[in-house]
Amino acid sequence: MKKKVLSILLAAAMTLSLAACGGSDPAESSSAPAIGGGSDGPVVEVTKAEFENGKFAETRKIRVEIYDRGNDGGSDPTDNMYTDYIKKGMLEDHNVEVEFVKVPRWTEVDEINNLLAAHTAPDVCVTYSYPTIQTYADMGGVIDLSGYVNQYKDELPNLWNWLGDTNINWDRDPVTGNLWAIEAKLATSNRVVTFVRQDWLDKLGMKAPTTKAEFEDMLVAFKDNAATLLGADASKMIPYSVSYDVGWRAATLIESFLDPKMSDKEFYVNGFDDRKLTQNGTKEAVRLLNKWYNMGLMWNDFALYGSGDTTEDSMMKAGYVGAFTHNWDYPFRNAEDSINANLQREVGPDAKFVAIDPFEDKNGGHNKFVPGPIDRKVFFPSTNTEPLASMLYLDWISAPEHIKYLQIGDEGVTHEVLESGAIKTIAATGNAIQNSGMNIDYTITCNGLNLGDATLTSLSKAYTYASIDPALVQEADKIAGTDIRVGKNVNVGAIESEAGVGDTLSAKRDQAYDNAVVASPEKFDAVWDEYISDYLSAGGQDIIDERTEKWEQFFGSSDMLP
Repeated sequence: MKKKVLSILLAAAMTLSLAACGGSDPAESSSAPAIGGGSDGPVVEVTKAEFENGKFAETRKIRVEIYDRGNDGGSDPTDNMYTDYIKKGMLEDHNVEVEFVKVPRWTEVDEINNLLAAHTAPDVCVTYSYPTIQTYADMGGVIDLSGYVNQYKDELPNLWNWLGDTNINWDRDPVTGNLWAIEAKLATSNRVVTFVRQDWLDKLGMKAPTTKAEFEDMLVAFKDNAATLLGADASKMIPYSVSYDVGWRAATLIESFLDPKMSDKEFYVNGFDDRKLTQNGTKEAVRLLNKWYNMGLMWNDFALYGSGDTTEDSMMKAGYVGAFTHNWDYPFRNAEDSINANLQREVGPDAKFVAIDPFEDKNGGHNKFVPGPIDRKVFFPSTNTEPLASMLYLDWISAPEHIKYLQIGDEGVTHEVLESGAIKTIAATGNAIQNSGMNIDYTITCNGLNLGDATLTSLSKAYTYASIDPALVQEADKIAGTDIRVGKNVNVGAIESEAGVGDTLSAKRDQAYDNAVVASPEKFDAVWDEYISDYLSAGGQDIIDERTEKWEQFFGSSDMLP
């Protein structure tokens, strides 16, 4: 809470600071580039003498945000084999010197807030929170990129070829033309999957569950047979695990309670974030979690461990967890330190988590809402005095050969090539260690494997997890892509009521989920309704109302996008 209050105070301080400089327009400052609106915003011009054939005559310098995930045994995110590759390439190709600036991954919104407010943000910033960008854009603290992506289009062929008009202009305001951020592209739309201990199923003579009822029966069997499955550690049994972030971690269960044929309007109006708190059907999904919690089928202390805490992972690696729902490839990540690799060392060669699809929707399918092709949002703060150099950076890291290298590294060091031509990841050491899956912290315009060739990418996908059986990856990939509904771009311009409330509503959302799950069954409705009311009164209802108004302004009485 202290961090959130600090962020608000710093944001207020930034407003005063901008006002003290003679207005909220950083164009009035001699050290900041001009920004502004219009369908094709102004740019800082460079002469032919300064910039020719894609290269600056004099060396330019930019600072780029990089996530610090705090991985035990990982590489320094600002100084490793991949940062060296980027720095060398940018200097040679564009005469741009690059410095990386660490931002803690698990508190990135707070940190970006603080850096923006203090005027010390990197030149190239990345965040998952568009409302954070909008808040500072409203205060004149973010550069309008519309002019740069259009006027310098010929200098940005890789960016345009990779992201295309869809991702580059996804956030363009349909009225003003302002473009405060560029959306990275999801190379795969896989989201979350449920995993279960196959060796536990085998030991109890059970088949993988295919329905909610069968899943519950399985959890009961795990609990009732704790001594058989864990021996002296029976008291540590956790049949099903979620974290404090219930809306993400139980996503496929929640979505199974939503209407597969929900209208685009309903989904958008209630879709301020991707945790689906106010969607119709969510309450009944949480009621089922509440039942399982009170039956002793869930991790009792899940709500006590916040973002970035490794307690849950440690319990999975030690072999105490029977099932969990998480990112589609979660038990396969981090090579020798993956959950499955640790399980096999700790428990035995047969111990492993496998993907299952047990949460049926009302039509008997497996309703999965996946996002549109967008991912992280890349933006430039108004303190960026090198916007063109920064755009060239985005173009450089979007080149197919650079994405490929950053994802797979050097042959014999981080990968090998199989007879089929597939790329197989091998465990890396030292400066070659990737701190994020497929190095997405460096390929900030690309999330997901992209080797420049669709056939090679598909062939290699299952081999990109060192120490993991490719068949396990293939099955998880298949399940993640079953019965999906892909998100659409509802481009109605800025929702003003969303600005500045993202952190507050996210915290209240988690509180609503967590407290409802752990409530006694007879108090569930009262607890849920109380926290939903708090969420709505803190700004949630204003967002719903404004989204409804904007939808009707642009799409009239239609419930579906054209």
